[in-house]
Amino acid sequence: MAGRRSTRVREIAREVLGYDRLRPGQEEAIRAVLGGRDTLAVLSTGSGKSAIYQLAGVQIEGPTVVVSPLIALQQDQVRAIEEQELGGAVALNASMSDGQREAAFAAIEAGHAEFVFLAPEQLAKPDVVERLAAAGPSLFVVDEAHCISQWGHDFRPDYLGLARAAEDLGRPVILALTATAAPPVRQEIAARLGMEDPAVVVRDFDRPNIALDVRNVADDDAKLTALLDARPGAEGAAIVYVATRRAAESVAAALTGAGLPAAAYHAGMAAGERTRVQEGFMAGEPPCVVATIAFGMGIDKPDVRLVAHYDISDSLDAYFQEIGRAGRDGEAARALLLYRPEDLALRRFFGGGEGVGPGEGGQGAGGGGGERDTAALAERLEWPEARVKRALALLGVAEEGEDTVAGALEAQERRQGYLRTRMEMLRGYAETRGCRREFLLSYFGEPFAGPCDNCDNCREGTPAALEVCEGPFAPGTAVQHATLGRGQVLRYEGNRVSVLFEEAGYRTLDLEIVIGEGLLVAAGE
Repeated sequence: MAGRRSTRVREIAREVLGYDRLRPGQEEAIRAVLGGRDTLAVLSTGSGKSAIYQLAGVQIEGPTVVVSPLIALQQDQVRAIEEQELGGAVALNASMSDGQREAAFAAIEAGHAEFVFLAPEQLAKPDVVERLAAAGPSLFVVDEAHCISQWGHDFRPDYLGLARAAEDLGRPVILALTATAAPPVRQEIAARLGMEDPAVVVRDFDRPNIALDVRNVADDDAKLTALLDARPGAEGAAIVYVATRRAAESVAAALTGAGLPAAAYHAGMAAGERTRVQEGFMAGEPPCVVATIAFGMGIDKPDVRLVAHYDISDSLDAYFQEIGRAGRDGEAARALLLYRPEDLALRRFFGGGEGVGPGEGGQGAGGGGGERDTAALAERLEWPEARVKRALALLGVAEEGEDTVAGALEAQERRQGYLRTRMEMLRGYAETRGCRREFLLSYFGEPFAGPCDNCDNCREGTPAALEVCEGPFAPGTAVQHATLGRGQVLRYEGNRVSVLFEEAGYRTLDLEIVIGEGLLVAAGE
């Protein structure tokens, strides 16, 4: 049975999608879904995650519901499915007229829509859930699934109601997709979606065609000089990430003034202008975009040759996803980080309200609210609706049985503490004298024996590039610390060990001290 299923999957992949072969992890995830098993697929950007639900969905009777956070991305997926003739596809979103929504529902109810794309806030609407449930969906797909995790780099409260939505839809098989998820994020995704004994597929994290470089800079002038030296856009498309809207404008102007045409992109621009810049970039004009993190999700341009971080990201999770936009065609590309330690303080400042912003959301943390509920509550409290959504998100991560306010505050404190330790891991990546690829992959629990020969440290033959000891515990080993609690060993470098603790987050410890004084032991000892 499994053999016939695999053969059929490959046939459809070849005949419909034009795939000569499936990529690592794709077939494994598809087979798990077709076997009726909840599945979490963690695959790098550009690795064909959408093909997983497309190939699985066409083989299961009943529509596939796909939760996708961006309207533009929904529309792109609808067009792609129609072009590939995989079956009908419709979107349900806030930009549609009443007539367009009814036409979409008519297609679903008539069985003409194999795929239904919608944002999570749509599933907070009882009428939407009721009409979708009547169609008997067979597969419930959560794209950008890290958004459901309070530890994820892009936490969104709208995602917290998806487990309930899946139940209300008749509990179809759940498929969660993400391009970046460290071990604690994976665990929380599965728990918050109510996944039952999920198959976890983690593949294709390593992108060896992307050269990893860090350039230390002393000040803003040196930073700009280093960026100009990299000549973004001169030899193919480039993305330059900055921390602020002001920086996006000023850096884009500086590049253009130096004969390197570039456009700014940030959330403060009018929607039409953002669309114009994005469409122009996809068409190759301009060849470079200087952007805040507003420019990211849904961008799939295969020939980006350079991703430069003028300002540092807020975590290795975000950094990995952002550099993953380079070299999706498999050709050589470069990820350049312009680093000065002072920039970390700026990121800490902007990271205080991470993940929840004014245009996001539409659903309370418990999943029982919706757009009308948060709007009504905002009116009663005389608060901005965005503030109400942040408060509901906090209440949603409080432990069951806790005092509501105290639990919410404690949950926020835990989250902020975790985010601080995660940022320290980013500092470690920027400052390591070892193999940067080994450091990056170990963060995601992926073993890699350097040197990679494609990062600045390895290429320059830094003596410490190979200075990695085996240590007393193998990477991945569960350990117990006397005060920090239970954790998992990630990596060693010199006389230091990095451990991900369940409560305390990421910590780098002096190996001689923790072992010599018996502070760190194998879990269970």
